[in-house]
Amino acid sequence: MEAELAVYDYIIVGSGIAGLYSSLLASRHGSVLIVTKGTIEECNTRYAQGGIAAAIGAGDSAELHFKDTMNAGAGLSEEAAVRILVREAALGIKDLIELGVPFDTVEGEVALTLEAAHSMPRILHAGGDATGRHIEETLSAGVRAAGIPILEHCLVTSIKQIGGRVCGVETLSSLNGGSERQAYSCRFLIMATGGAGQLFSLTTNPDIATGDGVALAYQAGADIKDMEFFQFHPTALKIPGAPPFLISESVRGEGGLLRSADGRRFMADYTPQAELAPRDIVSRAIVSEMSRTGADHVYLDVTHLPATLVLTRFPQIYRHCLANKLDITRDLIPVAPAAHYMIGGIRVNTWGASSLAGLYAAGEVACTGVHGANRLASNSLLEVLVFARRIVKHSTEADSEPLPPASDSRRLADIVPHRVLSLPNRVDIQELLWQSAGILRDCIGLAEAAEKLGGWDALVQRSTFNSRDDYELANLIITGRLLVEAALYRTESRGAHYRTDYPEPDGRWRRHIIFNTHKQEGNI
Repeated sequence: MEAELAVYDYIIVGSGIAGLYSSLLASRHGSVLIVTKGTIEECNTRYAQGGIAAAIGAGDSAELHFKDTMNAGAGLSEEAAVRILVREAALGIKDLIELGVPFDTVEGEVALTLEAAHSMPRILHAGGDATGRHIEETLSAGVRAAGIPILEHCLVTSIKQIGGRVCGVETLSSLNGGSERQAYSCRFLIMATGGAGQLFSLTTNPDIATGDGVALAYQAGADIKDMEFFQFHPTALKIPGAPPFLISESVRGEGGLLRSADGRRFMADYTPQAELAPRDIVSRAIVSEMSRTGADHVYLDVTHLPATLVLTRFPQIYRHCLANKLDITRDLIPVAPAAHYMIGGIRVNTWGASSLAGLYAAGEVACTGVHGANRLASNSLLEVLVFARRIVKHSTEADSEPLPPASDSRRLADIVPHRVLSLPNRVDIQELLWQSAGILRDCIGLAEAAEKLGGWDALVQRSTFNSRDDYELANLIITGRLLVEAALYRTESRGAHYRTDYPEPDGRWRRHIIFNTHKQEGNI
């Protein structure tokens, strides 16, 4: 460790849309350093196909968007946060347009499309189904043009504090053998590390999505909230030997139909909303149909749509499927659910401030309260735009205060490892979570997973870590524990959390589960 630390006003961890956009805003108010464990181009944002929701079309309104978001949240979306989201949506879109994001247009007007659980067409997209890539490329170019320094292939290993306030980070470089450690000091730390899809065997997330931000924040003493709610995307491409590839919600919004392996259109049997039902309902319906037919997939059918529409709206999906010998204008698309979006995360207030002074969180790693128990499609990119602006504004105000710690938080259970237990590899964790804490859950599976994860966690010796793989494995274990123990504790079904032993929502559970290292309210 070098004796003299490099000092910045803002350190931003992560280089997806949350990190890049936050860095551009923060650079107007002080010095900024971006730390990312991959490259600036490697992030979940690149894979966001659907777009950004904003009530800017004729006949639409912030109030309608508010109602749709609250309905999707299954009773746990926080009204104040949602009102801020829908009220400030247009400002965020305006900012992206001014930065140069090339949203698709029709006759000079921004094109809007419909997605599941939205009552109006309000989804902006760029390059058809390449929205994430266009936003990421635009913001990356802006960051480089602004001269903001970027530490690539650099993993944050711990959050440093002085007197209860965050003051910097320690890092490990994964270049040159991964042995170089360094510390950096800051006034404000913004976590923008994305999600944790790598907890599961099947996921639309890239390899970097290992729950790092949640694990780091929890170890530092920040509140972690709503971790039992993990959203599974119902339609990921399911081809033997190929990794899951997201087939956008917009495909169903444009008229795509779901058919079981025996060719039957089935969604109307499960809900009047049919293919446009919320993601959790569609995912469970698909699982039910796969069980009924014995297949590992269902089909998404767009063959009845005009080929020009399919090619224009979904060029990226079309090309990817064609590379796998599927012409989606003629062939059915085999799909199955895959882990997609971490709804819970670092508990923050409506200014993006966590319960640790100086620590903020933006994007998927943050739990703003907007999504509740089930994220409304295309609200996530909007959430970044709205709350990143609020983070930077809050950090510049003299009277800015952190979010008060929750009074009813819990600690992870104390579990003594079995003497023959050994540390897992990533596949072990993924298979455990997929089987025990996936789309369908129950007490037996969750309890077994909690015990195994707790035993693994007790064996972890961070002092011996010398590689990115070591830290990522430990972060997956901690994040997995938070998810599993929250799911075990919540004895009901709500939104993206479904327990076969408690299949109905329970009004007594219209509350949040929060974890913190400093409190103990009893074992799970």
